[in-house]
Amino acid sequence: MASSSTVSNPDANFNPSRESKRKKRRKIGDDGKSEPTASLDQSRWRTQNEQQIYSSKLLQALRQVRRSDDCPSPVIAGRAVRDTADRVLAVTAKGRSRWSRAILTGRLSLRLSQINKKHKKAKVNSSNIKSKKPAAAKKRLPALQRKVRVLGRLVPGCQKLPFPNLLEETTDYIAALEMQIRAMTVLTGLLTAGGAGSVASHPDRLG
Repeated sequence: MASSSTVSNPDANFNPSRESKRKKRRKIGDDGKSEPTASLDQSRWRTQNEQQIYSSKLLQALRQVRRSDDCPSPVIAGRAVRDTADRVLAVTAKGRSRWSRAILTGRLSLRLSQINKKHKKAKVNSSNIKSKKPAAAKKRLPALQRKVRVLGRLVPGCQKLPFPNLLEETTDYIAALEMQIRAMTVLTGLLTAGGAGSVASHPDRLG
């Protein structure tokens, strides 16, 4: 009789401690802090279709940059092309990776850092004195840990990632950059040979 009453009354099986543990697990999962990064498919950057999509978006973005800047200097023009290529690459990634989200959201912080450059130059002497202790601390770090820190600074948005997630993001980022180089090489060759008109009339050649 006791077992039948327990089955008929589900509240009898309710355990407050278990329920609180479940809620904590849900909160941790929602924050994404304790769960590993979603698996990234690096092979998609090696497909011809992905390269063609990226090349088409890049060509459209470069046309807009060219319209906005009438007579830029070579340095500014080169920087604009590089930033546009990286931004289009991040858009093509569709926010699946941390590095792509960092590129898309990091533009404002980059501009603010450039604005504050003058204020930083005024504090060069004091910053050099303060930087001696952190430099000495870095020398005491193991060689592998120093290399991991350098790698985290090279991949956008991955400076504070755990090592396994950092490796996954780095592999995906390298595959994306390789695809970017292939696409820009093909695009440069087409533009040099026949101009933007030939590229627009033969979009299939971008891949």
